[in-house]
Amino acid sequence: MTHHHRTRAQQRAAEIDISPTKLLADIEQLKAELQTATEQADEYLAGLQRERAEFQNFKRRTAEEREATLGLAAEGLISKVLALADDFDLAIDARPDHLAEDPWAEGVTAIDRKLRLLLESEGVRPILASPGTPFDPREHEAIANVQDSGRSDGAIVEEVRRGYRLRDRVIRPALVAVAAGPASDSATDPTTTTPAD
Repeated sequence: MTHHHRTRAQQRAAEIDISPTKLLADIEQLKAELQTATEQADEYLAGLQRERAEFQNFKRRTAEEREATLGLAAEGLISKVLALADDFDLAIDARPDHLAEDPWAEGVTAIDRKLRLLLESEGVRPILASPGTPFDPREHEAIANVQDSGRSDGAIVEEVRRGYRLRDRVIRPALVAVAAGPASDSATDPTTTTPAD
């Protein structure tokens, strides 16, 4: 009596269905699984790209907000420095004649020049508001109207306090006195004397 003892490996091998139908079905199943995995990978990639784009936008917005905040802080500091520049203007304008050649007074004038250069290096420029300049409400603030000034109506008669721009923005308008009424000379065309907005 012979017993055929099959090893477990042989038993498993005998159970494997190697028919073409079964193999084709297995291939189709694997292809379907691969397709699902590929679609899922594409979905993950698209999601990752969206997240990355959102993160880049967040970084850009954060940088812009930080720059804006720093800009406001710098503007506040510059406004304080401009008040100091005003004091220098007043001190130099009020310098007594007998101190014209005094070394100490010349030193103060040199400090004022350094302060102006510092402001200029930060993008601060004075606004043109010399006598005769047409009044511009975007850059000038009229604090007085002067009758019979000899200047055309709307022209600046005197700059009372210097104004400044920080790059392309007015951070402090120039305070000015403006001519009111016709000029004492023969200016007859009213369109040439009206300030432009």
